[in-house]
Amino acid sequence: MKKAVFAFSALVLAALAAAPAAQAQVRLGFRAGGNYANLAGNLKNENTYNNKLGFLGGVILNADVSGDGFFSVQPELLYSQKGFENKPTEYSRPLLLGGTRTEKREGKVNYNYLDVPVLARINADGFVFEAGPQYSYLLNARDETRTTVTVNGESRTSEASNQKDVSGLRRSELGYVAGVGYQADNGLGLGLRYTGAFSDFVKPENGDSYFNGDLKNARHSAVQLSLSYLIPSR
Repeated sequence: MKKAVFAFSALVLAALAAAPAAQAQVRLGFRAGGNYANLAGNLKNENTYNNKLGFLGGVILNADVSGDGFFSVQPELLYSQKGFENKPTEYSRPLLLGGTRTEKREGKVNYNYLDVPVLARINADGFVFEAGPQYSYLLNARDETRTTVTVNGESRTSEASNQKDVSGLRRSELGYVAGVGYQADNGLGLGLRYTGAFSDFVKPENGDSYFNGDLKNARHSAVQLSLSYLIPSR
């Protein structure tokens, strides 16, 4: 799968490089919107991780390869907030020496990425269909999880230690983007996309300890809704 993604990326970049030679129009633009993010993959206790809203925004560069606007290549540089919300559900288990231990997690976890999608776009009378590979780099993270542990009726609440530590996470990620939208003649656009990753974001050596091993095989995913604007070419 990764070889196919790299091959597709090479073809897209080759088309982008050929666009100026064909005197195609290259337009600068901007995108802003939101992520409805969560985790995919083989998660444990999957129902304890809810979707989270986050910001999405950055710059885009559109190269009209066909010359008539039908087919274009569009690389983008986006700041993207991903992550999840802890569902405040209590889980209990018996203790070896008698009694019960109940645990409840609350709060959200933010993973802030720099996303670089390279998209092939079809524009059919304003209706846009797009897809392509995406490289993501983890800029930083913030774990705002609060855990309440109750043992035999006595409760204790603690916050996550090392809230900004990313040493146990993979910084680089390869994924994909696919979506639909509408592009008006004046440059304004509306897009709906789905983006996902091919690889787990937790390092294997940290998989059994990060969130008690629940996220050992977890991957980022998000539904994105955004507005865009392409500056008219002269």
